[in-house]
Amino acid sequence: MELRHLEYFAAVAQERSFTRAAARLNTVQSNVSAAVRSLERELGAALLERTSRTVSLTDAGAALLPRAHAVLDAARDARDAVSQVRGGLRGTLRVGTLTSVGLVDLPELLGRFHRQHPGVRLQVSVAPSGSGGLVEALRERRLDVALVSVPGPAPAGIRLTRLAESVIDLVVPDGHRLADREEVHIGDLADLEFIDFPVGYGNRTVADRAFAAASVARRVGIEITDIATGADFVRHGLGIALLPRFVIAERPGTRRLTVTGADLTWPLSLAVPTNRPLGAAARALRDLIAQRTAPA
Repeated sequence: MELRHLEYFAAVAQERSFTRAAARLNTVQSNVSAAVRSLERELGAALLERTSRTVSLTDAGAALLPRAHAVLDAARDARDAVSQVRGGLRGTLRVGTLTSVGLVDLPELLGRFHRQHPGVRLQVSVAPSGSGGLVEALRERRLDVALVSVPGPAPAGIRLTRLAESVIDLVVPDGHRLADREEVHIGDLADLEFIDFPVGYGNRTVADRAFAAASVARRVGIEITDIATGADFVRHGLGIALLPRFVIAERPGTRRLTVTGADLTWPLSLAVPTNRPLGAAARALRDLIAQRTAPA
């Protein structure tokens, strides 16, 4: 049984697609299909159910998957041990991130990591479904580490290390009935039209929890995924928005208000899985981030 066959099988199982698995593995789909077929012949059982639209695990595939992960983790640890003896880390590190990190200079961190560990190939991706999508990708082994905004307790199977946080303020357009105020109670925001992020994004989760805790109803009319454009939507009169303070510049046409009576704190955390050990490259990035974000 070849490690490569197990790796390709696990990737298809996680991605639920031969095409996405091939892209992730940087190979062609025919190689992935051939590897899985070879593994199925060797084991004498179908491991995947294939239809024109979906790929799912058979009972045999479901039984094999955790054992395949264990073998692949052990092989990775063995490679890490040899690489460290030889003086350098090797392999691929898959990092997930938010569209706007803000409080941490991610390009600087990753550049420093690359200079320290040039043998590690970095794969950086942004989840289209925000922090919720990043957490799910960690659980499904599609990522090794991720920068997320998850308020409250850590999700099951995930360990969070708080790196930084920002107050969330209210942004309104000039001429709005609240524009001449410095602060506003959350109760005064009932039923106003909001610009916000889709469910699953950290900013949306913080806001939804705050309004639910205050028993205040609100409407979200426009959903955006680029945090930097939120104030621009407000400036053009399309609604009001709750945005982390670090992204709110002094932009003409908008006013920033402090919201009272609510816990509106946007957290930034490093998320790692708890259901498997971190590889040496992931540990090295974790330690570098901890050093660079530690308070002076």
